Amino acid sequence: MGQKIAQGVYDFRIMREKGYRYVDKTDLLYPLVTRDGDALYFISRPRRFGKSLMLSTLECIFRGRRDLFKGLAIDKMDYDWAEYPILHFNFATMDVETLEGFKAGFVARVRRSIVEAGATYDPTQAPNDNFADAICFLARERGKPVVVLIDEYDAPVSAALSDPAKATAIRTTLSAFYGEIKNNASDIRFMMMTGVTRFTQLSVFSALNNLDDLTMDSRYATLLGYSEEELDANFDEDMREHAQVMGLSYEDYRAELRRWYNGYRFAKNNAVRVYNPVAIAKTIGPKEPTFAPTWPKTGRPSALINYLTMHDIENRDYENVRGVSESTLDICNLKAIQPVSMLYQSGYLTIKDFKNPYFILGVPNEEVRIDLNSLLLQYAAQEEGDPLRDAAGFALQEADFETFFAQVRALFAHLPYGSTEDRVPKAAYQRILYVLLAACPLRVTAEDRQAQGRADIVTESDERVCIFELKVDKSAAEAIAQIKANGYAEPYRASGKPIHLIGLNFQSETHTLSDALVETLA
Repeated sequence: MGQKIAQGVYDFRIMREKGYRYVDKTDLLYPLVTRDGDALYFISRPRRFGKSLMLSTLECIFRGRRDLFKGLAIDKMDYDWAEYPILHFNFATMDVETLEGFKAGFVARVRRSIVEAGATYDPTQAPNDNFADAICFLARERGKPVVVLIDEYDAPVSAALSDPAKATAIRTTLSAFYGEIKNNASDIRFMMMTGVTRFTQLSVFSALNNLDDLTMDSRYATLLGYSEEELDANFDEDMREHAQVMGLSYEDYRAELRRWYNGYRFAKNNAVRVYNPVAIAKTIGPKEPTFAPTWPKTGRPSALINYLTMHDIENRDYENVRGVSESTLDICNLKAIQPVSMLYQSGYLTIKDFKNPYFILGVPNEEVRIDLNSLLLQYAAQEEGDPLRDAAGFALQEADFETFFAQVRALFAHLPYGSTEDRVPKAAYQRILYVLLAACPLRVTAEDRQAQGRADIVTESDERVCIFELKVDKSAAEAIAQIKANGYAEPYRASGKPIHLIGLNFQSETHTLSDALVETLA
């Protein structure tokens, strides 16, 4: 390809001028920028999906910088390349420790954007009044309507979710600001607003009845993220080189790349799935000989972390969340946010299927599965979560089963089972063990379907296969006997790896691991 893969550059102009690889999305932007009237758009996506790059691309389009688009789809289309006045706001990473600090920072952000656009800021007026005045002034002075670009519109509210009163006050300030979009719509040529979370009580949703929400629009399912076809067209040579580094056939490499980083579906009626762009850049760029989590390393979303300071993530199977309505996925009441809503909007869950009017949600891919289960483990075992995960994972990798069993005992000793829960079902023990193993990370299958039944949990690594069977108030020996009787190991013999049959028995009175055995097959 001869072009560098950008791993931390989200400015379209810099990418084009410095020769970075740009995956062309301008064919999808074209119908948006050429819409005649009511061109007011909103789209939400998880973090690190290219929202800032998209806004930067739109800014260059509306500045008339055709030179930057040479060879791209829009350069071959009928676009007039006129230059418009632009107000570009970014509300990410604002200080919300105090309400006063937020207000000061908000004024500073708004003032900077207005001044950079060529208008003046009146400190005696509120930010929303200055916003309205800037729109009117720029439209009159330049003789053309204004383009408004808003990045991370929701970030200040998300960052304050641990304090609902403060989050509500911040939302009120933002609502007044965004309300000026409707009040001055006649002077706005185009507006695009992006964010992670869809807060439907913000005035941008309640007041702007002509706002076009692209979040689940089938036509724009691949506007952010990379499809399989885009990987083929833009990264084929790099992927083939990376496959050689990893010692995999190209077909096996693509299958593993897909398992680790693909899986996001953003439309109800379009089943196409996309890769996280940052994950692709940070994997294909360095070409390390292993796949590893990349997206979580860019920082867990503040909305989710602040939510978790007030709530526990309920004990449920997030691999298969069924019967979710679209209204549940939106966030209306800051005091009654559902775990599924936060996990979906943060990118930890995605659409697996849609059966009108309900969604089936699940974890998109392996790197997200690892991080989600690390979060679940952290909130199950509190400060002991990460040490337990690391010790258990290393022990299993080294076939040090005594240490592994000790870590499992420690985990279950931390769980807060109440006095009314006299008998915890086997599925609850299985779920917690799955969380521990999936956070390690290992390739984990729960309820592994076999010809003669289902193995409770199977893990596979480069070194070994472990088959787990759980019992309650019975014995570990009975568990291993069931593995043998049902032939749970047979599908894995061809791997040539050692296969360990692991029986675990839990005591219902104490909710602890009371008996554990391991038997290794040659």
